[in-house]
Amino acid sequence: MTRFSANLGFLWTDRSLPEAIRAAKAAGFHAVECHWPYETPAANVRAALNDTGLPMLGLNTRRGDVSAGDNGLSAVPGREEEALAAITEAVDYAQAIDAQAIHVMAGKAQGQAAHTVFLSNLQAAVAATQDKGIDLLIEPLNRFDAPGYFLETTDQARRIIEEVAAPNLRLMFDCYHVGRTEGDVIARLKDLLPIIGHIQFASVPDRRVPDHGDVDYLSVFSEIEALGWRKSLGAEYKPDGPTDASLGWMRQFI
Repeated sequence: MTRFSANLGFLWTDRSLPEAIRAAKAAGFHAVECHWPYETPAANVRAALNDTGLPMLGLNTRRGDVSAGDNGLSAVPGREEEALAAITEAVDYAQAIDAQAIHVMAGKAQGQAAHTVFLSNLQAAVAATQDKGIDLLIEPLNRFDAPGYFLETTDQARRIIEEVAAPNLRLMFDCYHVGRTEGDVIARLKDLLPIIGHIQFASVPDRRVPDHGDVDYLSVFSEIEALGWRKSLGAEYKPDGPTDASLGWMRQFI
């Protein structure tokens, strides 16, 4: 049976994070994940997780100054101090709520200097999570939604993961981003499975519910199950209206 995680960065955004966790449980999700939970006291999130029994699969490092266009810091030359502070904050918060993974956001940058900075910050993140049971994830973002983002393709991500060579550094495979930029989602899943730490999905190209669009998720989810993947898949789509009214796809895919 396919199991799903509710990404609370997009789902139930009209509610506080603890109430969104409870809504995800009521809707039948098996896990939750979030983007930037830092304005919510960790104790409140932990209480909601305890009440529902849902695991928190992951959270993101802060983006930086969003009003100035920041979309992550860890590959941005000259922002190393801020990037390391964001990693430390994410590790502390993840420990407080027993989150399983941290998505280390690269940010907008290009070139060898950015590559070197990203490697250095990832190595620092590896050191900060050593023996803490926390995975680190890096995620390529498509150029349409995130122009200028440093990490653009799964091949680039694989090279970085191989270069850092840490057992807890893995790929966030978002079927939506891969579908928009690299085409055959199933072929990329098969190729990259050994380094994948988490899988997310949304319709392509509109990032809505997964029951339409260019990617056939019935086939994708069937293939994921055949590959032996047993972790929950992250529903990171943007509802067209209230979240509860958008959940009909779950009956089709479970």
